[in-house]
Amino acid sequence: MRTYDFTPLWRSTVGFDRLFDLINSSQAPEGQDSYPPYDIMRTGEESYRITLAVAGFSPDDITITAQQNQLTVAAHQPQNPDQDFIYQGIAARAFERRFSLADHVEVEQAGYENGLLRIDLVRRIPEAMKPRRIEVAEAPPARNSKAKVALKDTMKVA
Repeated sequence: MRTYDFTPLWRSTVGFDRLFDLINSSQAPEGQDSYPPYDIMRTGEESYRITLAVAGFSPDDITITAQQNQLTVAAHQPQNPDQDFIYQGIAARAFERRFSLADHVEVEQAGYENGLLRIDLVRRIPEAMKPRRIEVAEAPPARNSKAKVALKDTMKVA
């Protein structure tokens, strides 16, 4: 596995430790399990969809957990001892797939149809964090005329 040395960037950045760790941990080690297959697509400016192919699982077998910028999809199909397979080619093994989410990305909804699990995500930035324009007003004229007179008097003396 290859890791990157971000030491030069640490001198000029603050608070990006998590980002650097994500870059290093996203490099998949050789032979990492790729089951189940999935797609990630953008559905709008601030919305996304993750689609996982989970044929053979029912919605009751699947758990979706969102916690601290991480989305975990896990599934476990109970074994039925009454079934006697001669050949089992349909992969219905247990899995756990983790996705790293950016800040303020939340799960909006999840649905299951035709063996595909769809998870809709949306980025909701709090109002306090959105940029806002601040109007600059002209300063009102000074109301203390005695201060102006005193200033003029001191200028005459000098």
